[in-house]
Amino acid sequence: MKIDFIGNLIETALGEDIGPGDITTDHLVNQNQQGRGEILAKEPLIIAGIDVARQVFKRLDSDIEFIADCNDGDEITAGQVVITISGRLNALLTGERTALNFLQRMSGIATNTRSYLSLIKGKNVRLVDTRKTTPGWRILEKYAVRAGGAQNHRMGLYDGVLIKDNHIAVSGSIKEAVAKIRSKVSHLSKIEVEADSLAQVEQALDAGADVIMLDNMNPEQIKEAVKLIDGRALVEVSGNVNKKTLEILADLNVDIISAGALTHAARSMDLSMRIFPE
Repeated sequence: MKIDFIGNLIETALGEDIGPGDITTDHLVNQNQQGRGEILAKEPLIIAGIDVARQVFKRLDSDIEFIADCNDGDEITAGQVVITISGRLNALLTGERTALNFLQRMSGIATNTRSYLSLIKGKNVRLVDTRKTTPGWRILEKYAVRAGGAQNHRMGLYDGVLIKDNHIAVSGSIKEAVAKIRSKVSHLSKIEVEADSLAQVEQALDAGADVIMLDNMNPEQIKEAVKLIDGRALVEVSGNVNKKTLEILADLNVDIISAGALTHAARSMDLSMRIFPE
């Protein structure tokens, strides 16, 4: 069964805003009155969420004409018109805030992600997100990360094995945890183990981990861990990754840097919509 997460989210967003009806627009605008709307950026940004905005307006008026003058991931300048919508004025006015909320949040994540990537341009390391996302918004927020130019870590608990500290605690050891997982998942599934010490790195290597996440280690510890691993597993670093630490981490010969801040620390960008009645 395929679940339309995005469609359901749009319906929820429209429902919480409109409720039983838009009492302002419904009393001011004739049902058949036509008009045009222009969505523009009020600051430089990386745009993301164009198709979601389109779906918002299409759910209110299936005959609306929606024209995007750019693509997700494009750099947008302040004052630039990114989307033009034509159709019934009541649909434009009622859908305005919901469409902008999606665009502003997603563009904020894409813009934040791009700013992180600019700090490690040319470095041989992969920047990925985490599961630190807004409940219900994960698909959109991880899409926005990709629009910003970075990549996704696992989408959820279902599409990647990651043995963390609490899993180790309930299993008794890294060796036991890896062995149990290895006997139950597909031979095609990679197994990642979180390690917060060099001793745990050694245990993960001995257990045959495919990826080792160095959690909250300082640069000197990371250097020692990379030397110890010596190409026998992919090396991911995580924990307290920010713009001040990113460049340092990128120079430590690690393969992957995961940063929750790509999503949870992003601010919404400023976009607005101008309405022109016909």
